[in-house]
Amino acid sequence: MTEHDILTDAEREALNEVMRTPVPEQHVVLIVDDDELACELLAEFLTLHGIECVTASNEGQALALLKSEKSIGLIITDLRMVPHDGLHLIRKVRASDRASLPVIIMSGDAGVRDAIEAMHLDVVDFLLKPIDTARLLKLVKQELVL
Repeated sequence: MTEHDILTDAEREALNEVMRTPVPEQHVVLIVDDDELACELLAEFLTLHGIECVTASNEGQALALLKSEKSIGLIITDLRMVPHDGLHLIRKVRASDRASLPVIIMSGDAGVRDAIEAMHLDVVDFLLKPIDTARLLKLVKQELVL
């Protein structure tokens, strides 16, 4: 400590330790839905609750975002999309280097077989439309540890 220092050696060491600690990465939610309005509304709802979102209207866009945006910490996908459905997207994700990424699937038109297949793909939850927004928000915060 020199005469011009305002920090003690202990304070300087504590400050250096804080500076070396990595800042936790902000996690982003990837919303995948071929219904543009539904996608925008869901993104707006989550954004209003302080959750950053990116959107994709199909599997190709979603997979490209997963490669380029390493901060994506959760996928919310619709089940019924063309040309590939949400289950097809989840299978692709599970076969990639992002295999452990949590996924929430939603659908307004799902059968028992779809729900069973989704559970076999280790999804966080399968939500029926219209979405219970309170439940969705709770799940998102739980998965992103907010």
